[in-house]
Amino acid sequence: MRSAEPQMHSFKGLNALARVVISACLALAACADHGSTTSTSGAASTQPVLATSQSKAAALPSWQDGPARNAILKFITDVTREGSATYVPPEARIAVFDNDGTLWSEQPMPFQLLFMIDRLKAAAPQHPEWQTSPAYRALLAHDAAAIAQNRKALLQMLAVANSGMSTDEYDRSIRDWLATAKHPKLQRPYTELVYQPQLELLDLLRSNGFQIWIVSGGTAEFMRVWVEKAYGIPPERVVGTEEKLKYMIRDGKPALVREPGFDFIDDGPGKPVGIFHAIGRRPIMAVGNSDGDREMLEYTASGPGETLAMLVHHDDADREFAYDRQSALAKLDKAWDEAVAQKWIVVSMKIDWKTVYPVPKP
Repeated sequence: MRSAEPQMHSFKGLNALARVVISACLALAACADHGSTTSTSGAASTQPVLATSQSKAAALPSWQDGPARNAILKFITDVTREGSATYVPPEARIAVFDNDGTLWSEQPMPFQLLFMIDRLKAAAPQHPEWQTSPAYRALLAHDAAAIAQNRKALLQMLAVANSGMSTDEYDRSIRDWLATAKHPKLQRPYTELVYQPQLELLDLLRSNGFQIWIVSGGTAEFMRVWVEKAYGIPPERVVGTEEKLKYMIRDGKPALVREPGFDFIDDGPGKPVGIFHAIGRRPIMAVGNSDGDREMLEYTASGPGETLAMLVHHDDADREFAYDRQSALAKLDKAWDEAVAQKWIVVSMKIDWKTVYPVPKP
C-alpha cells in the first residue's frame, strides 16, 4: 500500500491532517470539563417567497436585522423579480454552500475526522500490533506531542481503519455512528449541531426557486448519508472529496470496495473544479467560512450578472466557538481580506445570528 500521508490531507482545510489531529487532541481532552453552550431558541420553518413587505419582515427570523440579512434579502428579491435587469431564470439560480463550519459546527475538529478516529479505535482489536504502537497509545492519551512524533504511523492507521469495506458497509457504519455519537463539549448529536439561521436561509432559497448544492472538502460518501434529513438537500447534490473505490465481486455479489486515499480533493482550488464537473454551471451564490472556500467564492463572484459571496465568521465563543486568522484548522485569513476588498458579505455569528442551533430535541 502506498503511504497514506499524502493521501489523507484534506477535508475542509486539512492541508495536513496530522496537524489537525495534533491541535485537536488537547481540545478533545478539555471538552469533558466544559458544560454545553448550546443556544436553545429558534425553530426551523419554511419561509414564504419574498413577494410582499410583510413576507420580507417574516423571512430569516433567527437573523438580526442588519446589513447581512438585508443584503441576502435584496439579492434574492433582485434575482427573482421578473422583468427586471437583474432577473435570473430558475435554472440558473445555483447556490453552493460549504459544509463544515458553514452549515454545521466543525470544532474541535471536523466531525468526519472524529468519526474516522472512532473507526480506528473500533478496528483496533483486529490489529493487535496497534496496541503496542506509540502512535495508537498517543491517540488514546490525547498526547499531542507524541502524536506529532508519530504522525505518519497514525495516518496509516486511519487509512487502514477506514478502507477495505464495501460502500454499503461504510454507509451503515456512518449511520450507526451518527445515531449514537455526541459532541464532546456540547453533548448533542452531531446532526443537531446544524446552524438554525442557515436552515432558514436554505428554506428561503428553495422557496424562491434556487437549486442548492453542498460543495465541501469533506468526503461526499460521508455527507450523502445524512444531508437530506438535516438540510433537505438530496445526496446527488453533494460535491465533495472523492475516495478511491474499486469494483469487485465479493462473496458472490458485485460491490464497490473502499481503498486508502483519494481520487479528488474538493478543497481550495479544487472546489471550482468540482463545481464545474458536477453542476456544469457557475453558481450565483456561494457561502463558506474559511480560506479553503476562497476560490469557490471568487469563482462565483466573478460571474456575470448579480452574484452573492458570503463568509461566516466564527466570533461567538459563548454560543459556539471563536476562531479565524490564527486557527490551526479552517483558518479565515486571506479570504477575510479578500471579502473586505471585494465587498463580500461577512456574517458575524455573534452579531448577526439571534441563535445558533435549533431547539434540542426531547
